[in-house]
Amino acid sequence: MSHTFRVDLRGIIDLLSHHLYSSPRVYVRELLQNAVDAITARRELDPSCPAEVTITCGSTLTITDTGVGLTEAEVHELLSTLGRTSKRDELGFAREGFLGQFGVGMLSCFLVASSVTVITRSARGGSAVRWEADSSGNYSVSEVDAADGVAVGTTVVLQASRGNEHWLEADVVRPLVSDYGDLLPAVVTVDGDVVTRGERPWDRADDGEDADLSAYCEQVLGFTPFEAIPIEVEAAGLTGVAFVLPSGVHPGTRQTHRVYLKRMLVGDNVEGLLPDWAYFVRCVVDASAIRPTASRESLYQDEMLLAVREELGEQIRDWLIRLDAIEPRRAGELLAAHHLGIKSLARSDDEMLRLVERWLPFETTDGAIPLRQFKRKHGAILYIPEVDEFHQLAPVAAAQGLGLVNAGYAYDMELLNRLSALDGPAVARRVAPSELLAALADPEPEVEAALKLRLAEGAAALDRHDCDAVVRDFDPVSLPALLISNAEQQRKLDTEQTAADADPLWAELLGQLTADTGSGRPEQLVLNCRNPLVQRLARLTDPSLVELTLESLYVHAVLQARRAMRPKDTAALNRSFLELLDRAVGGK
Repeated sequence: MSHTFRVDLRGIIDLLSHHLYSSPRVYVRELLQNAVDAITARRELDPSCPAEVTITCGSTLTITDTGVGLTEAEVHELLSTLGRTSKRDELGFAREGFLGQFGVGMLSCFLVASSVTVITRSARGGSAVRWEADSSGNYSVSEVDAADGVAVGTTVVLQASRGNEHWLEADVVRPLVSDYGDLLPAVVTVDGDVVTRGERPWDRADDGEDADLSAYCEQVLGFTPFEAIPIEVEAAGLTGVAFVLPSGVHPGTRQTHRVYLKRMLVGDNVEGLLPDWAYFVRCVVDASAIRPTASRESLYQDEMLLAVREELGEQIRDWLIRLDAIEPRRAGELLAAHHLGIKSLARSDDEMLRLVERWLPFETTDGAIPLRQFKRKHGAILYIPEVDEFHQLAPVAAAQGLGLVNAGYAYDMELLNRLSALDGPAVARRVAPSELLAALADPEPEVEAALKLRLAEGAAALDRHDCDAVVRDFDPVSLPALLISNAEQQRKLDTEQTAADADPLWAELLGQLTADTGSGRPEQLVLNCRNPLVQRLARLTDPSLVELTLESLYVHAVLQARRAMRPKDTAALNRSFLELLDRAVGGK
């Protein structure tokens, strides 16, 4: 024996209001949607019929359309049956060209109303019909007396439920109608005022007319764009405008767009329309073949949306390349404002990589300049992969006439590696700190000899930090010492410390991994013989003061390098500071 499901209307309304729709405001959209669908259906019968939707506000809300209207049988099928989309199509309301899809339109009115009355007369003939329903799930259908003279079309009357009276007031309804129905192909009035423009602003530009898209962007998105780019995806029936932000935004900022489906607003915070790299672009689009979610407040993630995202990304990319060819100065301004997004695209796009190479400033020892300009001056791009290491070595490298690029920021290493892959390995390569050491001059023999004696006397200070000391002659004179790390030796030291605590088999394996890393210590303290403090160090005769000075120079170099302080480094900092302070005030 079969049974039919029973539906608790109150439960359904609670589900819609708390879990499907973000706000009761969507009832306005559903009413507009039904009205425009009805007008579309009538125009298939009579193309000359008016397209008008009239809304009046007060103690009740009334919305009247000049649409196709409904017969009594259609009232039962469309207004009183939940989710009957297949029957909707059989009755002539096919989805192609219509806004609604989910068969819950009139139900959303109960988010704000205690009762709904529909008076309708069909363009296909028959008597006018009155449908009355309340939020408890009861409804009645009756014929309207012919003497009442009901015109073809539909009138919906809402009686507000307790606590929701404000949703039917003109001050609330008018902006909602303007927001949702701005582009609808019908004249929509609220209390006698036309509140919709009825056309898409970008269509005027397509027709050769002037269209102030910048003013439109200010109105709907709140900023004056750097550029307004016409966009179109024919397969999705999508047209619109991509507005480029005039100034930089954080890449983590939500990428949201204003999206219409068949001229009805889906939302002005819709995500997923553009690739992640295009975070500096905001779109206003209207489409016919993109699927909305059940709430019609966002887009369904399917193959069509993926294809749209890829195609729009290509169109924005092509615009960037045209801008570089036609207005190179503006292209440079754009890259300066939105460099992270352009860099992200350049990781996989050769033309964008060339644009970055020509225009995007990189941090270098010569200041912030593009890679191509840096390459013309120095012949090759030598780069440091870490920001702190670059800041430590840059003053020394610049003083010696050596050009370095800071590749420690997002995507820089990938871009330089791609340049090497395209133009040859000699174009860009990572420079090791030891190469900088080789470029520094040797000191005068007598100064070097004196300093080596002092280094031998204070060797214990540097031994505690696994550090060797070398002496060089370099600028700037104000820098007494430079700390250079050997990454391979640092890894070897870390591995040896791990092996000391591991079982014999694991320790043997770790030993094999570090067998070919060579000898030496993981750090070198490079003393600058031109610095007055280092010169005075060479003349010291107190071994304890030599050791204290060397350890103080080491700690200072660690701080200059912005390297993380180890416990023994912190202890050395405290010890050397207190001992030097003690000597300064007349201690030992």
